[in-house]
Order: sequence, then structure tokens, then C-alpha cells
Amino acid sequence: MTLSFSLSTTWTPAAEGAPLGYGIELTNTGSEPVSGFKLGFSGPARIDPHATLENGRLLVRLSNHTLIAPPEGYVLAPGETWIATARGLSYGLRHWSDGANSGYVELSDGTLVPAATTPTRGKGHNSPLLKGAARFPVPAKAPVPVSIIPWPRSVATTSARIAPPGFNLLPEGELAERAAAAFSALVADLFPVEAIVRPASEAGMPVAIRTRPGLAEEAYEIAFSDNGASVSATTRQGMFYGLVTLGQILRGARQYPQTFVFPTGGTIADAPGFAYRGCHLDVARQFYTGAEVSRLLKLLAWNKLNKFHWHLSEDEAWRLEMDAYPQLTEIGAWRGHGKALPPLLGSGPQPTGGYYSKEVVRDIVALADSLAITVIPEIDMPGHFYAALQSLPELRDPNEKGEYQSVQGFPNNSLNPAHEPVYRFVETVVDEVLEMFPAGIFHVGADEVPLAAWSGSPLALDLIEKLAGPDMRRKHEGQFNQLGNHHGADEIEGSPTAILQAHFIRRVHDYIASKGAITGGWEEAAHGDAVEKDKSFVIGWRNVEINAALAERGFNIVVSPGQRYYLDMANSLAWAEPGAGWAGWSGPQETYEFEARAGFSEKGLEHLMGVQACIWSESMTDRAIFDRLVFPRLSAIAEAGWTLPERKSWPRFQALAGLMPIMYGNFEEAAQR
Repeated sequence: MTLSFSLSTTWTPAAEGAPLGYGIELTNTGSEPVSGFKLGFSGPARIDPHATLENGRLLVRLSNHTLIAPPEGYVLAPGETWIATARGLSYGLRHWSDGANSGYVELSDGTLVPAATTPTRGKGHNSPLLKGAARFPVPAKAPVPVSIIPWPRSVATTSARIAPPGFNLLPEGELAERAAAAFSALVADLFPVEAIVRPASEAGMPVAIRTRPGLAEEAYEIAFSDNGASVSATTRQGMFYGLVTLGQILRGARQYPQTFVFPTGGTIADAPGFAYRGCHLDVARQFYTGAEVSRLLKLLAWNKLNKFHWHLSEDEAWRLEMDAYPQLTEIGAWRGHGKALPPLLGSGPQPTGGYYSKEVVRDIVALADSLAITVIPEIDMPGHFYAALQSLPELRDPNEKGEYQSVQGFPNNSLNPAHEPVYRFVETVVDEVLEMFPAGIFHVGADEVPLAAWSGSPLALDLIEKLAGPDMRRKHEGQFNQLGNHHGADEIEGSPTAILQAHFIRRVHDYIASKGAITGGWEEAAHGDAVEKDKSFVIGWRNVEINAALAERGFNIVVSPGQRYYLDMANSLAWAEPGAGWAGWSGPQETYEFEARAGFSEKGLEHLMGVQACIWSESMTDRAIFDRLVFPRLSAIAEAGWTLPERKSWPRFQALAGLMPIMYGNFEEAAQR
């Protein structure tokens, strides 16, 4: 007797009066007939709670987790396929990775059997499904003689020699020694058999590393000679970046000697255009081990990115060990059938997930510091808090009634600004997080609170009346049991919800400031001027106009528009590409050519801190999808953050991008259907 199943899904968009169809096809590939079973599946796509299900029954829907059953009395014989069709999705599928990417069958006796799941088939789409990073071949003739990403401010090199086998680093002073040690460890990890750093006995070319007062914080200068080079900088960070540039030049000249050279004279003088050059990683939707996070940090350093925004909590999971609240990781870090958090975004019925212990966090923070990277922790609040509220239900108003839903389909997922125990919890979390992350920055999130949040909470209604009067109370009561979020995240500006959130953010911000720390937030943190502008920064994500408007109002702004810098967006409109599509699409060239400064006034530019890539993980169940979505667009954003607009060149970047390392080593191939 064998029990096995396969699951496939199909997508037919609405057309000519015919409704959309999300087809769910379960085949019994075992040897026994089954009845009384249920089918669970998940992927980024979400069946609408009001959808109809033809030839089946919708039992459970929580965000992208769905549990369905066939009609009563149905028997699925060996070799046969049960087909059900959902008429109604939270959004239409745009790419092959949108559909179900994991499934399982729960038999009548409670036995769980994973179902082999294939990518969703789109009607009329027969192209090979793509994953793995696109290949950018290095041309025989490049626009520049040396290989460097991001491109420096001044390259005035002369002559050339056969590339040396490696570098013998000769640091002068403590800062130089630390920079040399960090660079040596970095290239040993990224390029383990290339021996970029080697002693003189192994033909290492001498490279002096020296302190030169008066240069900008991250600036450096490289001077080349016939038989050596020197790196000069005022800071350890500048010395490190100079060494990274030398390493890139060496790799290009060694691997492609007909295309690139290693100079024997002249100089490179360099400094970044922006002080903030960041990369965000969502570790809640998909979990990345400490080893994976460490690998990503090394790639950021090779791209001269200097901020790592670590997105540690979400509706789908809580990923950070907290001494005061062990339930957060005991419950909130794990997903699986029958758990407080069901299988989501491709996780199967078995317990799946993980979290970062304090020991791992300290190791990662130390690694980041050695690589000139500041780690910015985010605990997203008051919205996106479902996992933590499942872990600590006492944080809810016990008398709250009704249901509201987030844009991602999570019910009642926001910390209540009127419930006093919430603030004791938040202050304890802030204390523990700031102890782990010594940079003194706490990112509070503050994004995507549903318009109807807390409309069934007596405490919240009393608070809104106190803050804004009885009319606002009545307005908020009118949102009771309204699901909202029909066309993307709710706009809450000017609503009672925004007033309540601003009250919450103001209290949390005041506490963070009392600890001498800076508050970070998504652009919604600016609602109601809840944060002090000289003690905070916000990340603009909806569109470029909002970025410029916030800067004009005096907010310190980091530019990360979803349309260009969200690296979960697909590389094109094609169904064959993986990724999301709610903000559109952005290929490497479109990402590269976006200019963050556009639309800013002179006053606004004073508050433009820099740019940030955002890696959201809903689509990234397959790490080959990660490689396709992140590379080379991460390097494109890195160059936009470092290189001045007039120095940017897509043809040059395109010629050099193939030399940059990627995360998992997956290059383009057709996904298996």
C-alpha cells in the first residue's frame, strides 16, 4: 500500500465575461483510494475569503494558507484527479511563482501526506519558466580598462602589467590592520581558492595600507606603481573599500586578461555619493540561517553597501530570541499543520522555521561591523504583528470584537495603541533589541495598518474619542467588520486609524529616543509627525513623489520605491519570470537607471540620506528564485548609491556585472514544470 499525491494548479484570467479560474488539481499517485480527505496548500496567491469553489468546499483560509475538501462522499481512486476551481483571488496571478508551491493531504485519520507540487501553469503561456540569475557575459572589449562596481569618482590609471597572482597586504597601524584582516577574511570566503591575499613567498604583490588625515569618512585613494600599490584613507571603512576596489581590479584582470588590465601607474580617488547605501532582508516570510545572512553581508560589502536592514518580525513569523518573552520564538518562529501559524508561503505541513539566538545575532553584528556595515533591526509594529499576537494573546484588548484584515489577509494583526500592557511589552523588546544591536537604531516598521484596525475595541474607541472627539469615534465605529484592502494596502492618512497609530508611534519613539537611539520607520511612520525629525528617518516605498514630499517636510528619507528597488518584483511582465508584480516590474537596466535624486528640491536633497534595496521573501521558496531576483539588481542599486549620476553608465555596468558574485550560485535555467 502506497500513499502519494501530486498537486498542480492552473491560472486562467477573467476574459470576455468569463470569470477568473484558479484550478486546483490533486492526483492520487498511490495505490489506494482515499475519501474524507482535505487538501492544504500555500503560495503567495491568496484565495479570497468570499470566493466560490466549484467541485469543492473551502474550509480554512488564512492569508495564503488554504484548506479545502472535495464534495461529501467523494472518492479519489488511484490514478484519478480531483479538480476544483476557485473563482476569486485577492489579486490575479502575474507570474508562475504566484501560485501554490507546496501542498499536502490530510487523510480522514489525521495522517499527513506531502503532495509533490509543480509550478502553476498559466493559460496561453508555454515559455520555459525561469529561475537562477541572468548571465551577464563579460565582453571581449569593455567600455573601461578596469573592473570596478560601483564605479569610482575618479579613475586616472596608466599603463598595465600582467595581473599579479595576489596581494601581500602591508598595513600600517591598528585601523589598517583591521581593514586588512576584514578584507583577507572576505576574499577567503567569497573566492576561497583564488588566494587574492597571499604572502610574498607566494608571489603576493606588496600593497601598503596607510592612514591619510583629511579624507571623507568612507573615501580612499589608491596609488599604483610598477611593482606595488598603496591604499590611503582616514578611516578603517575607507581603507576597506580601497582594498575591495583593488580586489575587483585584480579579479577582472586575472580572469579576463584580454578585456581588463591591472595598472602600473596613476591613481583612483573615490568617495560615495550617499552616506546610506542599504539592503533590507525579510527573514520572516522565509527563514534564512545565520550562515545565509553572513553570506549576504559579505556580498553587500563587496558591493560597498553599508547598511543591513534586518526585517525580523512579520505576520508570518517572529525571528529574534527574546529573554523576556520565550513564547515569541517557541510559538511565533514555527509554522506547520495544526500550529498557531499554519503552513504559509510554501512551507509544508511539517514544523518549519527558525529564529536567531542572541549568540548568532552577536556574531552577525560583529561580522557586519568588520565589513563596515551597520545592522538596523526592525520589529514591525503596530501592524504586521499576527505571529507575535498568536504567541502572546494577552496583548489584545480582551473585549475587542469583530474582524479586520490586513492587505496580506491576516485577521486582527495589529498591536492595540489603547491597551496599556502593549507598551510594557514594547519597551521590554526595545531594551533587549538595543542591547543586541549597538548601532543605536530601532526600526519600528509602522506600515500597512488596516483602515478598520481596532474599530471593535472599546479601549481604542475611547482613546480616539479622547484624542480627536466623538465624530472621529463614530467614524471609526463605522469601520467595524470592514475587511478593506481591496486594491492594495489601505490609505489611512487623515483617518482615525492614523491618529491611533501616530499616538502609538509617538510613545514608542519617545521611549527609543530616551535610550539615546534613532527611530527608523517606513514612510507611514511620518503620519501625524509622530517622530522627531532630528531623531529619526523614514524609508519611502510607495512612489517617488512621496519620497520628495517627505523630504520637503524635513524628514530624513531613504529612497526605496517598490517600482524599482523592491527586489521581489519580477524582472519583466512575462509569466515565465518569477516574483511579485503589485508594484510593476523592473529589469536590471530599469533598476540601474532610476535616479533617487530626481524630483527633489535643493531643500529636500538636504534630507535625502540615500537608497536601499528591499528583499521581500514571499516568492523565494526556491533559492534559485532568490538569485534571479536579487542579482545583478543588488549591484545596480549599490552603484546608484555610490556613483554620482553623471558617472553612471549602463553599458559599462552591463560589461562588469558578470564578475560580481551571487548568493547561491544558481544561474539561469528553465524551471522544471
